[in-house]
Amino acid sequence: MDYIDPHIHMVSRTTDDYETLAKMGCVAMSEPAFWAGFDRGSVESFRDYFRQLTDFEPKRAAQYGIRHYTWLCINAKEAENVSLSREVIAMIPEFLDAPNVLGIGEIGLNKNTRNEATIFLEHVELAVKYNQQILIHTPHLEDKYQGTRMILDMLTQDSRIDPSRVLVDHVEEHTIREVLDRGFWAGMTMYPISKCTPQRAADMIETYGTERLMANSAGDWGPSKPTAIPDLILELKQRGHSRDLIEKVVYQNPNQFFQQSQKWKSIAN
Repeated sequence: MDYIDPHIHMVSRTTDDYETLAKMGCVAMSEPAFWAGFDRGSVESFRDYFRQLTDFEPKRAAQYGIRHYTWLCINAKEAENVSLSREVIAMIPEFLDAPNVLGIGEIGLNKNTRNEATIFLEHVELAVKYNQQILIHTPHLEDKYQGTRMILDMLTQDSRIDPSRVLVDHVEEHTIREVLDRGFWAGMTMYPISKCTPQRAADMIETYGTERLMANSAGDWGPSKPTAIPDLILELKQRGHSRDLIEKVVYQNPNQFFQQSQKWKSIAN
């Protein structure tokens, strides 16, 4: 079954992973900018990173017939450094015309601090100015609910933001309802030993339905599994769900959301 991974960090994966994903049905992916495993020290390091996301990774993916898209930002972990963050935000427009850039992301909160919120809002301002979609990171903390509420409140208080053009990732059982109720798209990020598992994602699909809901693998620096979406597909099949339901979550929904960008090339399934 063909699928789209809406959130996967291929800079942390080997080329062999591209081959494996292609064999398992991945036809397209989007890669949000994120933490490099360490805090970067200058705007030039981010410029090089954005070159990797807009030039090198699309070429690696194309070798295996996978379309690679990306999002740009300074992530929430490094947003505590306000001066560096503002330098990066000022530099991002240099890359917004790249053919694989879908928007601004993944922006959000890490420890729910004032500085993180300041930089979050400045990213939102950038997205509004350049009419970009937004991809949201919600914190992986005990106070995930509080951080998610803070993010949703900041977005809904800005009348310029269209919730249908915002994807809120890393939802879990205690945050998914509010994301969907406020009109945003929700992404379930699946890990093998933390956050959301394929089994929990299947439970959420059964509880909340399939509208404005996606699943992704993240595939980042820590323990992660880039083939988590095929695992979800198998879990849903074993529970007796129809091919139509599964395709809606893993293919049609991301295709529908990303189609709001003129750069996204729809793929016939």
